Amino acid sequence: MTNQIGKQIANANFEIYFEDKFSKVKFTDYIGKWLVLLFYPADFTFVCPTELSEAASFYEQFKNLNAEIISVSTDTVYSHKAWHDSSKVIATISYPMAADKTGELCKMFGTYIEEEGLSLRGTFIIDPDGKLISSDIHSNDIGRSTEEILRKLQAAIYVRENHGEVCPASWKPGKATLKPGVDLVGKI
Repeated sequence: MTNQIGKQIANANFEIYFEDKFSKVKFTDYIGKWLVLLFYPADFTFVCPTELSEAASFYEQFKNLNAEIISVSTDTVYSHKAWHDSSKVIATISYPMAADKTGELCKMFGTYIEEEGLSLRGTFIIDPDGKLISSDIHSNDIGRSTEEILRKLQAAIYVRENHGEVCPASWKPGKATLKPGVDLVGKI
């Protein structure tokens, strides 16, 4: 894995299926926006459509926070389009779907399963400067919670805008934060 928390992510070119078009983009195209990457094993599977459609249902909330969601699998853009056209659930997706047929992006983020040519489930939040803020990789048998991803993004935005403050466990917007200092040592 070449990307580490707090460090600039490596730039890469990749293809996306988005708004019924195929395009080539790169990570630096998203500088100035928050970026949420949702790595998943494959199109036409079982858990994946539940996660990706849930993300689609939250997409406007992410966009309102100046964030873009991009799902990533080792499928081609053609497979993404075919899945989008044939599945009522996947048809709800209006965010970009990235094709990583060589596994380059998966390898960069540490999600690639070499012997299968597929990705583990991985969620990555990248700040507007292109720095990795959050990384979560887990078994393909366990689906994600988009609500939790949104909460992490909101916390990352709050911390970025309020230097010196931190967000405690399960923090949500409007809840109390902490300002680390000697006065808090042993008092929490």
